[in-house]
Amino acid sequence: MNPQIRHDWETGEVLALFQQPFNDLLFQAHSVHRAHFDPNRVQASTLLSIKTGACPEDCGYCSQSAHHETRLERERLLPLEEVLEAARRAKEQGATRFCMGAAWRNPTDTNLARVIEMVRGVKDLGLETCVTLGMLTEEQAQRLKAAGLDYYNHNLDTSPEFYGKVITTRTYRDRLDTLDHVRRAGLKICSGGILGMGESRADRASMLCQLANLPEHPESVPINLLVQVEGTPLHGVEKLDPLEFVRTIAVARIMMPASWVRLSAGRQEMSDEMQALCFFAGANSLFYGERLLTTDNAGTDRDLDLFQRLGLQMEQQVQTEKPPQGRACHRA
Repeated sequence: MNPQIRHDWETGEVLALFQQPFNDLLFQAHSVHRAHFDPNRVQASTLLSIKTGACPEDCGYCSQSAHHETRLERERLLPLEEVLEAARRAKEQGATRFCMGAAWRNPTDTNLARVIEMVRGVKDLGLETCVTLGMLTEEQAQRLKAAGLDYYNHNLDTSPEFYGKVITTRTYRDRLDTLDHVRRAGLKICSGGILGMGESRADRASMLCQLANLPEHPESVPINLLVQVEGTPLHGVEKLDPLEFVRTIAVARIMMPASWVRLSAGRQEMSDEMQALCFFAGANSLFYGERLLTTDNAGTDRDLDLFQRLGLQMEQQVQTEKPPQGRACHRA
């Protein structure tokens, strides 16, 4: 058992990490990162919205919620060939994982069958596959596994304590149950959260505890910076200090040393210097491409220029083995 892999974190202990002097925290996080990964390589994923808008959930950050007046045009599930063409472009641009997101509370079996066709088609292109479709039953997770899906994304979003201030139509327990179903089916988990929704540092620490104290760490941990969308309840919330975001990346790396830690939504608002600090602090994955579901993303030209300036290279062959795991422990 790797002694650095833990599943027994306490919130107070995590807050103590956050409260370290910035240089000390980044040195610790970078040391952990360097022990588990090549610090000069990043994994690139591309995310496509395969079904947009009219979601029945009331997530306070989301432009796709039917509860919010965001003027987002609703779209049906995309045709298979349109999805495969987007996957081909993503591969040509250097992405190694293709992620597909649908604005559903949970997929019907009929819709799941159509997504399974997409998963198989993308796999045939030589890309890793990831989908985010809302809540899943265990049987649905097993069907996705049988189709060859690699990752299932289902974010916890925030802490159990703050969750009710952001979402009321789905419980925290619902999210944990879906992660259970995904793991039981043998799929890899992509699960993280959103920063800058008005949560406290204690909430950020609590969220990371939830993720790190799962029986197995998520293989991929996306850390999103809130993209404020006019018409959503969180539009106008006070913006997060960029250095606090970097601190969260560092703490996530220390707590989940063998997981991919991904810079996700919000990168178009991050300076090159902020992203460079995140890479040093342990981020080694990012969403790559012009769009993330319905919001803008940092452009590929800007990313490639930044990688060149930092001496970073994109992964060509991503990690396939699960990170070493320790003992399971209690969860909320």
